[in-house]
Amino acid sequence: MAPQQTGSRKRKAPAAEAGAGSSASRGLAAAAATPEYGEGLLLPKKQKRPAARRSLLRYLKGREVGARGCAGPRGFEGELRAYAVHKLPALLTERELALGTLNKVFASQWLNARQVVCGTKCNTLFVVDVHSSHITRIPLLRDRAPVLARDQPSCGIHAIELNPSKTLLATGGENPNSLAVYQLPTLDPVCLGDRHGHKDWIFTIAWMSDTVVASGSRDGTVALWRVDPDMCHGSIAWHNDVGLPVYAHIRPKNMETIPRASTSPTNRKVRALAFSGKNEELGAVSLDGYFHLWKARSTLCRLLSVRLPYCRENVCLTYCDELSLYAVGSQSHVSFLDLRQCQQNVRPLCSREGGTGVRSLSFYQHIITIGTGHGSLLFYDIRAQKFLEERASASPGSSPGPRGRKLKLTSGRGWLNHDDLWVNYFGGVDEFPNALYTHCYNWPEMKLFVAGGPLPSGLHGNYAGLWS
Repeated sequence: MAPQQTGSRKRKAPAAEAGAGSSASRGLAAAAATPEYGEGLLLPKKQKRPAARRSLLRYLKGREVGARGCAGPRGFEGELRAYAVHKLPALLTERELALGTLNKVFASQWLNARQVVCGTKCNTLFVVDVHSSHITRIPLLRDRAPVLARDQPSCGIHAIELNPSKTLLATGGENPNSLAVYQLPTLDPVCLGDRHGHKDWIFTIAWMSDTVVASGSRDGTVALWRVDPDMCHGSIAWHNDVGLPVYAHIRPKNMETIPRASTSPTNRKVRALAFSGKNEELGAVSLDGYFHLWKARSTLCRLLSVRLPYCRENVCLTYCDELSLYAVGSQSHVSFLDLRQCQQNVRPLCSREGGTGVRSLSFYQHIITIGTGHGSLLFYDIRAQKFLEERASASPGSSPGPRGRKLKLTSGRGWLNHDDLWVNYFGGVDEFPNALYTHCYNWPEMKLFVAGGPLPSGLHGNYAGLWS
């Protein structure tokens, strides 16, 4: 009987405390219903900390940008991860990767601990081994109907995205207007969106679920595509004559056109997309200087269009679920959009890179990484609203390093083709800063892949580096 009585007292204790009318007890009982404390009201004694919940420290932490009750990692593990994210950029060192004569890497994603898949301006899809620099080219998917040569300018592959379960990869096809989907980890072709889709280059891609993906095009449209799971689970068929894999040809399930702006009615090209899974919303940036938002379920329902504070060269967009913030990169600024607030409480930041533009953005927790057109990586703490700073020197025989200087990592030289255009139009200048068009983190191994190429459109070259 003793064990039964003991268990009964443990179950009744919180209810008795809640009935006493104490505000601290009510707060603790409410907290017990959250996932942090598990199911029911059986609370281990070491987790009852009502005094800490009333402290000034917890109140101030609750007022931080992005604080969200139970959102994000908790406890010691979360604090350790946040510390690592804050300190890692200052510890990174570069090792350049040789990419041969490929021209300008526009997109990249980690496939595993040592392989990164990339897309280039010269319309090449390849996988690079960051340990050996070995490159494997991936065949591009071809439209069912032949494409005229005049419809195939040197646009290249601007976007590569993995679905949430990392079982599918979406990118451009041989025709830059088409959406290609590959299966992972084999990179077997699954389907090609070339029927009744975009009429111009695809600039951006965002997965909304494991089977639904959105694409944004230079023709001013956003398309939703659904990948039938049967395409992935069935065995790949093969042509009898040439031995090439067969893939499905699909059409979009929904298409929306960017509304025309009175300020620039002909320049509504969709340049970047970002999806909020928590809110089921799809954000887009167009080159006419607007941000657009849709409710994204089975179809797209437009919610709003707002004019951006900086309207030149808005080419990149990222979203952080933890902070509920969109970040937009422009010619010289990063603007932040918190659509829950009538008045924006996060001021824009200036990259101060000579107007070469913000070319790539990524969020991880409260740190945003910025790749510029001048070959620099910058790191901004959104909660502190300031750039990360360089470490002071700690060696015994040296004087302390400068304090307050913005931490800036500068890319290596990369490779530049010394062709006639380089000689005639750029005076044979031997070095050009590499625009960092893409970067992606491998957080479990604390590695950062960065790639790009020379910023002037006529120059042919590339850069890739592993920072670890």
